[in-house]
Amino acid sequence: MPFTGKATYGAGADLPEIAEDVADIISIVSPFETPLLDHLGDPRTVARSTVHEWLEDSLLPNTDAINQSSFSPSATAATAITVDNGARFRVGDQVRAEPSMEVMLVTAVAGNVLTVTRGYGGTTAEALADNMVLVILGNAALEGDDRPATRFTNRVRKANYTQIFTASVEVSGSQQAVQAIGSKSELEYQKQERLRELLRDLENCVINGVSPASTPQGGSTTRRTMRGLIASIQTNRFTIGQGPIPVGVGAGDTLDENTLNATLREIWEQSSARIDTIVVNGFQKRRINLFVGDRGYAPKDTKFKDLVSVYESDFGVARVLVSRWMPPDTVLFLDSSRLSVMPLAGRSFHFKPLASSGDSEVGQVIGEYTLQVMNENAHGFLTGLAVA
Repeated sequence: MPFTGKATYGAGADLPEIAEDVADIISIVSPFETPLLDHLGDPRTVARSTVHEWLEDSLLPNTDAINQSSFSPSATAATAITVDNGARFRVGDQVRAEPSMEVMLVTAVAGNVLTVTRGYGGTTAEALADNMVLVILGNAALEGDDRPATRFTNRVRKANYTQIFTASVEVSGSQQAVQAIGSKSELEYQKQERLRELLRDLENCVINGVSPASTPQGGSTTRRTMRGLIASIQTNRFTIGQGPIPVGVGAGDTLDENTLNATLREIWEQSSARIDTIVVNGFQKRRINLFVGDRGYAPKDTKFKDLVSVYESDFGVARVLVSRWMPPDTVLFLDSSRLSVMPLAGRSFHFKPLASSGDSEVGQVIGEYTLQVMNENAHGFLTGLAVA
């Protein structure tokens, strides 16, 4: 029997008597996640000045390099060796030139020239060459001798600058008064949106930010910007296929385990730090996932897992993070215990209401942050990787 009552299809084109059906949810797809900031967590301290400083120290070095292209009478018999830094050596030092197994005993130091006993302790004299690394095994003191000359290192003061992140919010009185879909208060909703954007920008600057070339403390015409991780790391800056980092085995400049481990080893040799965080973009994360060989898949399994979230090597256990803001051809290697993203005291992200000149609610979301990178040679980054 046909329906003869009033129906929605007979109510007219505009359906004036039927309430709108709009889901009370606002969907956002724009990326705003901050995996590195989440991993580092809240800082234990805050910055007390727009120029944030900290102290670093180091032990006396126990390596140097030969600075001599020719030897007399020969590279296997010469007893006078010129080095880069003679002040690092003392009479009585046992030294070894890598990769040689010969041990030499230092008998005199004059400027940058060492006088040594070759083949000390029955070791076999081997040829020396320019730029060979000399490792100081240790010093042997004479019984009853006077104390040696005092040697020490000086602490070094390092600094970074705070950067102000801000965004304005303004909502009309009418907009604030009406019933909005998806939020109880338009002002609160706008504050939340701007905060997400500023947190996204903070992570991006922590990774990629740089300070001005001049007047980094800022001025009336110079904006103060923090120095990010990539700009802070100076010692362990590697390009695949150049220097100590080999290209991938049979894969050119593609990231593989051989390349990753070579980079970890170079950083380990520079410091006592342990790399516990590897930060990559999406493409290089997929390359790391391919490290998995035997995935253990069997017919009874209901899941196929192709994921490397933690990479464990001889040089530490590192969590692998994916950040959208990483350059696509670069990998960051970090010791997170030496990193801190800290606000200027009282200047963490907050909403500051401002005086309105009309019928509106006005204010700004504002925060001021800096990045503390202690011992930059405890970290590293690798670039020049294939992205296709």
